[in-house]
Amino acid sequence: QVQLVESGGGLVQPGGSLRLSCAASGFTFSSYFMKWYRQTPGKERELVARIDTAGGNTNYADSVKGRFTISRDNAKNTVYLQMNSLKPEDTAVYYCHARIWLTDYWGQGTQVTVSS
Repeated sequence: QVQLVESGGGLVQPGGSLRLSCAASGFTFSSYFMKWYRQTPGKERELVARIDTAGGNTNYADSVKGRFTISRDNAKNTVYLQMNSLKPEDTAVYYCHARIWLTDYWGQGTQVTVSS
């Protein structure tokens, strides 16, 4: 079955960096766009970044442009989110997402907290 497992979250000071990873299994990873979302309590899940199947085209939310980079390694079935110059407002649970045959799949999420 489809599994998405995020890792790499944690506590970081403002201005710091983290790299999130999402290990995928149960489907042909290289055939699907992958996305990172984030969510804070009381708010809707927000699309952060998206990457196409080969990794050549990426899109970002305006709030993270120039600071975050999404990438993928199809040989390792893994998608990454490099987060630099982190701000307190980046604090959220970050989720990996794939839409396969019109069904949405999510990981369990990884907490990112940006605080001094």
